[in-house]
This record gives sequence, C-alpha cells and structure tokens, in this order.
Amino acid sequence: MSGLVTEDDLARARTDAVFRQQLMAESLDRLLNLLNHMRRETEESPERAEQIREGVDLAVKLADRLQIESGKSGTRAA
Repeated sequence: MSGLVTEDDLARARTDAVFRQQLMAESLDRLLNLLNHMRRETEESPERAEQIREGVDLAVKLADRLQIESGKSGTRAA
C-alpha cells in the first residue's frame, strides 16, 4: 500500500485485523520517514520544532496501538 489512506482502507481496517495492523505499521513507517526528513532539514523554527514534537507524540501513540493490536492477534510486530 502506498499513498494516502482511503475511506475504503478505513472501512476494511474496521473489519480485518490483519489489514488494520498492516495499515498502522505502514502509516508509522511513513510518519517516521517524514519526521527523519524534517529533522535533517536545515531550516529551524519554533513551528518546525512543534510539528516534530507533535509527530513524535503521534508516532508513539501509533506504536502503542500497533503493539496492542499485535497482542490481540497473537502476532509480533517487527
């Protein structure tokens, strides 16, 4: 899966636990890549720092959710 999450993806994620876990893992990967890119950019501003903090908070929440989902399905996240 690539690109933005569609309404169809969200609907499928509500009923398909394996797909939901895959969707969350891929979303986390995209978020971490974006945060890493933002961190490397030379422009520094209070707004950019706040965006990075918010992104990190979201990544932690998503990782926690992914871990919970992994426990429910009996699989381990890589």
